[in-house]
Amino acid sequence: MRVDTECQRETPEGVTLSLRPAGPPVRLVAWGIDAAMILVAQTLGGLLFGLLGQVGTGFLLLLAFALWWFYPVAFEVLRNGVTPGKALVGLQVVHDDGTPVGFSASLLRNLLRFADFLPFAYGAGLASMLLSNDFQRLGDLAAGTLVIYREDEIRERQIPKAPATPPQLPLDRREQRAVIDFGARYTTWNDERRAELAAVAAPITGTTGEAGVRRLLGVANWLLARQEVTR
Repeated sequence: MRVDTECQRETPEGVTLSLRPAGPPVRLVAWGIDAAMILVAQTLGGLLFGLLGQVGTGFLLLLAFALWWFYPVAFEVLRNGVTPGKALVGLQVVHDDGTPVGFSASLLRNLLRFADFLPFAYGAGLASMLLSNDFQRLGDLAAGTLVIYREDEIRERQIPKAPATPPQLPLDRREQRAVIDFGARYTTWNDERRAELAAVAAPITGTTGEAGVRRLLGVANWLLARQEVTR
């Protein structure tokens, strides 16, 4: 059984995204944080509506229903798949192709949470995550969503800025990954090593030497920019 994993998703534009699905332990922590926040809000609401007598009880029941069922939907849709609990542990909900989660998918995955609780103590959801290659619970499978580790701008910070340059020929997923890795590791190599790798990539850049290094770095920036557009 895997503790963590990484999966590749190719967008309709041919750009490959590398995603890291989150496993049950960290997701349990995120859910616990969100549940605690909901309980705090429900308790405060109870104190407020308690002043209204029986009418307040009705309002309190409506508040509890809204909090438990629509709190995660609101945050996931309005905050790019991130609830407060997920934000604290660095998680994010996305569609299973890596694109931002939409309202219908978020609503479906959260409404089906009751199925994940069956038969008790989140048993079905845990079993589903352990059997799924991407740690998807039943709601995720139905809605086509993933819970992944956020890596906001990590690659952008690692790859030195250069004018974005399209490659001389189409690149498959493995070649795209290699070019982006070149940019990410650019500062760890000396000039000779960079030139050596750029020579190998000459069919992609159309040149070698220092010009090839600059062109390859530009292709890495171009690929990264396309990935950011599709998120």
